[in-house]
Amino acid sequence: MTKRTGFAAGEVCWTDLQTRDVEAAKSFYSEVFGWRYEDLPTPDGRSYAQAFVGDGLVTVIAPQNPQQEAAGAPGQWNVYFAADDAQDLSAELAHSGGTLEFGPEAVGETGVMVFFAPPGGGTTGAWQAGTHFGTARSEEPGALAWAELLTPEPQAAVGFFQQLFGHEVTEYPQDDGGTYTTLMVDGAEVAGIAAVPADAEGALRPGWQVYFGVSSVADAVAAAVAAGGVVLVEPDEGVPDDEEAGTIATLKDPQGGVFSLLEV
Repeated sequence: MTKRTGFAAGEVCWTDLQTRDVEAAKSFYSEVFGWRYEDLPTPDGRSYAQAFVGDGLVTVIAPQNPQQEAAGAPGQWNVYFAADDAQDLSAELAHSGGTLEFGPEAVGETGVMVFFAPPGGGTTGAWQAGTHFGTARSEEPGALAWAELLTPEPQAAVGFFQQLFGHEVTEYPQDDGGTYTTLMVDGAEVAGIAAVPADAEGALRPGWQVYFGVSSVADAVAAAVAAGGVVLVEPDEGVPDDEEAGTIATLKDPQGGVFSLLEV
């Protein structure tokens, strides 16, 4: 069990889900992770749900924005890196090869949000903490356990994050000749970057993959399928060539949101 009280710049601090049906998503994810919820209003009169493991806030399930709704977009899990200054980070994007997609925008007193994309794509969030610093728990069942970017330009993406956040990196050669790179803050691995798998057959698309911890991947997969989810990557098929990597699986929720499980 890991309780968090804050994050250093460059650490993955938060994830949230944008979906077309918040109530259906709440029902699905409660079956998989046992989350309990507290509903709060949005400025446009709808509602979003804070999800908790015990007394710790671990994520939010929110309605899609009007552009996503109009486009009929599937659900999307977003990944956020902690930032000391969202305004400065946004200004740095032009010099690091990234693209500003949204913000910076204050979210009340909770913090400041930015969305951007590294070279090769992959919408990425940054969060400057106000009253909300990020997930209160990590690397335990039901909580954020890992995040990785799948991209057609892994080397460019690695260089981008190094310049933007000052990440150190560790590289793990793979059997297919590629490299799995981890971004590091103060000697700890915080996220991964890899090429989009050539044999994924469309199951895994470019962008961020969010992993939630579970005590049993097999049990969580069974619960997800029973609740209407679809398995995209069977347990262990997507494990990197690393003896310390845990059992994983990747699934799609009934509204199209893709997420992964990591046995912790």
